[in-house]
Amino acid sequence: MRRPLFPLDPLKEQYYYPRKNFTEVGSEGCDTIDPESIEDEDVRKMFVAVEGMPIKQVYRWCLDHRNEFAPTTLFWDIRNNGGDPIPSRENGEPYHAILVMRPLHTIYELDVFLANANRHLSDGGYLVCNCRTSSVKKAVIYRVLPRGINRIYYGFHYIWHRVFPKIKALKGIYFAVTKGRNRTFHRVEILGRMYHAGFEVVYESTIHGEFRIIARKAKEPITEGTPSSSPIAKLNRVGKDGKMITVYKFRTMYSYSEYLQEYVYQHRRLDKTGKFYHDYRVNTLGGILRKTWLDELPMVVNMLKGEMKLVGVRPLSRQFFDLYTPEMQQLRIQTKPGLLPPLYYEKKQPETLEEIQESERRYVEAYLKHPLRTDWKYFWGIVGNILIHHKHSH
Repeated sequence: MRRPLFPLDPLKEQYYYPRKNFTEVGSEGCDTIDPESIEDEDVRKMFVAVEGMPIKQVYRWCLDHRNEFAPTTLFWDIRNNGGDPIPSRENGEPYHAILVMRPLHTIYELDVFLANANRHLSDGGYLVCNCRTSSVKKAVIYRVLPRGINRIYYGFHYIWHRVFPKIKALKGIYFAVTKGRNRTFHRVEILGRMYHAGFEVVYESTIHGEFRIIARKAKEPITEGTPSSSPIAKLNRVGKDGKMITVYKFRTMYSYSEYLQEYVYQHRRLDKTGKFYHDYRVNTLGGILRKTWLDELPMVVNMLKGEMKLVGVRPLSRQFFDLYTPEMQQLRIQTKPGLLPPLYYEKKQPETLEEIQESERRYVEAYLKHPLRTDWKYFWGIVGNILIHHKHSH
C-alpha cells in the first residue's frame, strides 16, 4: 500500500518503524534483563513470550492466554477514560502483578492510577506497562510528514502537549479539550512518576516505538511535597543542622527528575563536578542555563532568607545526602550550603564521590576554624577557575 503524503494524524500511523528497536537518548541504562531475575512467574513467562512483539500483539497475546495466569495477576484493560479504580480481589488479598493493557499516556490522572496500583500490589509485586514517549512522537512526526511541514507540525504539537499542561493558567484549557487523552510524556517523566509512586524500575526499553517498563513495588507512594513543572523549580534540600530547606532554581530538568536520583546513580558515574555524567534528565534549555550559571540565580532568594550563603557545600537532595559517609553527613550540616561549591575551587576537580567528600571536608574544616578568611579565599579561587578555566554549572 502506498504511503500517504500527508496523513491527518501521523501519530496514528503504524508504518514508520521498519526496525525492531528505537533507542531513546539515555535509555541504555536498563534495557536488558535476565528473565530469571524476575521473581513473579507470570511476569517472567509473559516477558519471554512477547519479546520483540509490537504492543498490539502483546495485548492480544495476553488476552488469549489470560486464563493461564494465576488469580494474583491482574490484566487492567478498562477501555473508558482514566481514573477507573483497580478492582480488589474477592478475598481482599493484594495482587502479585498488574499488567496494564493500555498506554500510560492515555490515562487521565496518571499519578492517581500509579499510586492506586501500588496499594493493590504486595511488597515486591510487579507493574508492567507501556507508553509512547515524546521522543518517539517526535521521530514519528519527522519521519512521516514532508520536510518543513514536519517542523511546523511538531512545533504546534510541542506547545499544545508539552507547554500547555505545565502552565497553571493554560492547563485547564488543555484538559478541558483533551480530557487527558493522548498526553505527551518524556521518558524521564515516566520513570520519575514510577519512583514517585513507590516503584523501582527493573527493566526499560523502547521496542517498535513503544516505551516499555517493568517496575517492582519498593515502598509506599511519596505523599509529601508536590512535583513541580513550573519554570522555577522548588527542590527539597538538606540544609544546616540537617533541616530540610526549599531551594529555588530555574528548571533545567524534565518534570519528576528529582525522584530519579538513586536510579541514575545506579547507571551513571559522577563527572568532575560531582554530578552525573551526561545526565539525561537535563533538557536542552537546561543545558544552556547551566553553562551560563543562570539556573542557580533564584538561589539568591535562599541567601536573602538566611538559608544559604555565597560559598559553601552544595545543597543536596536527601537521596544524594544518604550516599555520603555518616561522618561527612555530620560534618557538612554544621554549615549552611552555598551557591558556589568548594569543588570548583580545586585545580583538579574531584571525579568520584570519595574525592568530592574529601574536597568538602577540607573546606568545612577550614571554615569552622576561620569562616570569613576561608570563604574569601575560596570565593576568589572559584571566580578565577570560572573566568580562566571556564568551569560552569553542569
